[in-house]
Amino acid sequence: MEASVPTLVSVAAPIADAAIVIEGLNHWFGEGEARKQALFDIDLALERGRLTVLLGASGSGKTTLLTLIGCLRQVQDGGIRLLGQELAGADEVTLVACRRRLGFIFQAHNLHDSLTAMQNVRMGLEVHGRAAMSNWSEACAHLLASLGLRERLDYLPANLSGGQKQRVAVARALVGNPEVVFADEPTAALDSDSGLQVVEMLKRLGKERGTTTLMVTHDPRILDLADRILTMEDGRIIGDHARPDRALPTLR
Repeated sequence: MEASVPTLVSVAAPIADAAIVIEGLNHWFGEGEARKQALFDIDLALERGRLTVLLGASGSGKTTLLTLIGCLRQVQDGGIRLLGQELAGADEVTLVACRRRLGFIFQAHNLHDSLTAMQNVRMGLEVHGRAAMSNWSEACAHLLASLGLRERLDYLPANLSGGQKQRVAVARALVGNPEVVFADEPTAALDSDSGLQVVEMLKRLGKERGTTTLMVTHDPRILDLADRILTMEDGRIIGDHARPDRALPTLR
């Protein structure tokens, strides 16, 4: 059953304080006669500190858009400015530097089977250098405890439930205090309470630290927490709405 969208207002123009600005973005897969366009002329700006939900059927282009903004694919046509850095034409060194400012939460937890929960979360800090690692144990334990895993710090993934593994993956994505979080169906493996706990944490990070979250979800509970809801269909954004009490400022 399709999730119902809460009462929203249209967002008519790009927002002023944008963490992400997309202009004329197109993307294709394949070569020659098999070449198929996946994204069509996307124009979008996402304000810092907001939780934006991306809706759409399978194959509508949601994950493709996330991976392009997240520096996991090369921009083919159009422009993406991520935290002030243009991604179109950027070299690998620049893209790696950008990825260090991001957090990724995917439906597949991708934990290392030979590492404990604490050690898996620690991996989220290792890319940030020696300074970030100076207090890694306290930071990892605090985040895992806040996600209800205080008694599972030294457990291997084989001894965790599916929902517990996903919460470890969430902690790994957030431990480095990313400026932008990309989440692809992050609550799919979680029960009701755990799923809401994760999304409420992302909302709190937006308010307290200015963290921007772009989330793909089909979970109707999440829509009530969203500041903004985008809808995609056949590679195009066909709906863009914000809550009336959180309407986004526009460029003049």
